[in-house]
Amino acid sequence: LGLLAVGIGAVVYRGLGDATLYFRNADEAVADRDELGTRDFRLQGLVVEDAVQGDGVTEFTVAFNDVEVPVRSTAGPPSLFELGIPVVLEGHFAEGEDIVFLAHRILVKHDETYDAENPDRVVDAVDGQTEP
Repeated sequence: LGLLAVGIGAVVYRGLGDATLYFRNADEAVADRDELGTRDFRLQGLVVEDAVQGDGVTEFTVAFNDVEVPVRSTAGPPSLFELGIPVVLEGHFAEGEDIVFLAHRILVKHDETYDAENPDRVVDAVDGQTEP
């Protein structure tokens, strides 16, 4: 019974931890860098520099309100990732004086333009089809 309680507690703790990740735009995150330290949070910005990949790391830059943040990610970029799109990154600032965000997850935001540019894929998803 005790092990079950510990297991449930661990699941709840993990779930609440993910739900309480702070969300900051790039300019806010840089302004709050000292407060954020190396704790995980979500960073939002527009991809302003093409991604460079090598040795299992993807590097690019995001910006919000003219504040740029270099990013190093161990997560491979998703298929919709490209220059000029908004992204949400999960991770933390690296230790040291240089501003670098270390991301372990990249989420691509898309809007209705995806629907307009990919109508067949949207219909397939709605119908539950798995064929490309």
